[in-house]
Amino acid sequence: MAERIYNISIAGCSKVAHLHAKAIQNIPNAHLAGVWSRTAETAEDFALMYKTKAYSDIAGMVKENNVDLVIVCTAHPFHKQPAIEAAKAGSDVLVEKPLASDLQDCDDIIKICKENNVRLGVISQRRWYDPVRRVKEAIEKGKIGKPVLATVTMLGWRDKAYYDSDAWRGSWKTEGGGVLVNQAPHQLDILLWFMGEVDEVYGIWKNLNHPYIEVDDTAVAIVKFKSGAIGNILVSNSQKPGIYGKVQVHGENGASVGVQTDGGAMFIAGRTGVAEPPVNDLWTIPGEEHLLKEWIKQDTVTFNNCDPTVCYMQYQIQDFLNAIASNTEPSVTGEAGRRTVELFTAIYRSTRDNVPVKFPLCPEHQAPINPNIL
Repeated sequence: MAERIYNISIAGCSKVAHLHAKAIQNIPNAHLAGVWSRTAETAEDFALMYKTKAYSDIAGMVKENNVDLVIVCTAHPFHKQPAIEAAKAGSDVLVEKPLASDLQDCDDIIKICKENNVRLGVISQRRWYDPVRRVKEAIEKGKIGKPVLATVTMLGWRDKAYYDSDAWRGSWKTEGGGVLVNQAPHQLDILLWFMGEVDEVYGIWKNLNHPYIEVDDTAVAIVKFKSGAIGNILVSNSQKPGIYGKVQVHGENGASVGVQTDGGAMFIAGRTGVAEPPVNDLWTIPGEEHLLKEWIKQDTVTFNNCDPTVCYMQYQIQDFLNAIASNTEPSVTGEAGRRTVELFTAIYRSTRDNVPVKFPLCPEHQAPINPNIL
């Protein structure tokens, strides 16, 4: 019996869409079946590059190709429209991070996907890094006891050329936020995956050294988790040339585990490669301390034998196809994606109101950040 071929389409021809197209081409049982963009010329150029067809209508693209999955790669505030159109046409939906820049958009996407009985996932490909999975497994096996303290530290850099590279960057209306919305969601998702539900957040965002943009380039937050654990978040785009991104978890038995997800100059889709391999940077579980050097060696070999900007994206897309095949949910669901948006929204609201923000958060009509935001 021939293996089923899954038809995957892309909505939005952003820089990250090229990584998805390459990932799809690397999956033996996947076929790139069309691309949509709000700009016809952009879609035509993209389609020509990847030998597929350009469409001006998402529903038409889905139905003509019997599409199984639409991957949404538009700018963050514009995820809702293509996601909903794809779901109503009967396709499963995988949305680039974050699910949206607004909680109401998240809820609308989740609601429509449920009403149309289609799966919804959100890109967080760093969950497939081996060192990230080692931390998750150690926590699940109780090797550090109950997780009681966690930290996210992401010190990166974005220059003026980066913000000038796309018209939508750096604006509340078209980017939806700054470092919290664009660069930090990967680490925030991993933090939530490790630590569970949030109870309360107190946060502050600032623009420290990017006067030519409206949005945040730095944010700090204190997190109380429902488990009783506490956490700290420090994320920034203000350190040249970009240092590292780390998520570390400390347990009640005194043991600690951590992962450096990003090292060196921070990755920028379409402009740079991944500078350094993701590695476990902290591991004090009794009897396992000696494993750290061997893991770093293994992970460096893995890193050097693939294109990390594409292969981990490929793993997550394959995970979604496996969910279709087994009639289950993908590893990173729409609800998981919403939790990340809820977390950065809480930091914005906490700064606005100068108070801790209790969870869960509901959408609100008042702009969480700036009166210019839609």
